[in-house]
Amino acid sequence: MSGFDFSGQRVCVIGASRAGIGAAIARSFADAGAVVTITGVEDAPAEEDRARFKYVQLDVTDGAAVTAFADGSNGLDVLVNCAAITSRGEEMAEDAFARIMDINLHGSLRTAKAFHSQLVAAKGCMINIASMYAQFGSPQNPAYGASKAGVQQLTKSLAIAWAADGVRVNAVAPGFIVTAQSERSRQNPEHVENVTKRTPMGRWGQPEDIAGVVLFLASPHAAFITGACVPVDGGYSIA
Repeated sequence: MSGFDFSGQRVCVIGASRAGIGAAIARSFADAGAVVTITGVEDAPAEEDRARFKYVQLDVTDGAAVTAFADGSNGLDVLVNCAAITSRGEEMAEDAFARIMDINLHGSLRTAKAFHSQLVAAKGCMINIASMYAQFGSPQNPAYGASKAGVQQLTKSLAIAWAADGVRVNAVAPGFIVTAQSERSRQNPEHVENVTKRTPMGRWGQPEDIAGVVLFLASPHAAFITGACVPVDGGYSIA
């Protein structure tokens, strides 16, 4: 990420403890000079990140814990909301649906509200991770799709609400990315082949494909962009 300089910037990536998009974003910000804090529900992050980042175990469904975490922060310039789960083929169950919405959508709102004052003080920005599933249905992932559609709309609403505060709010909508979260679906060779065939760029995405767009949205190069949701899916959603 040599084209970006985040030296001295304070960045927090919510949901970056596993191999995937959050971790790639955190590493890219660190490579660009930022001081990065990451969170996750696990006891510890991936081994390669344990000496690199400050890690805080955080359940985004616990409002008090989110508030306490923010209150203990010494200011923030960039907040990235990446905490999310999915349960392919099991999301019609009410309990599963509610839990996915609580983490993916409500969790994003909780962290946004908790860090709002710090982002205002820094004239900072927030980037939410939505999904291409915000744009079309999935019979296997109805809760995930609904939650990510909510994230996209929340992004637009907060962008308007916080514009006068000098805080920009944007989102990225990944397509099919090779992550720990997608591992279950990638056990089906037919699914993998169908995705690859439909994607105009002819491949699944990598977490780093998302990280570059997030850094752009957090940079001065995106100073006049707010309320946007940038698709990063290799053209899948337009095919």
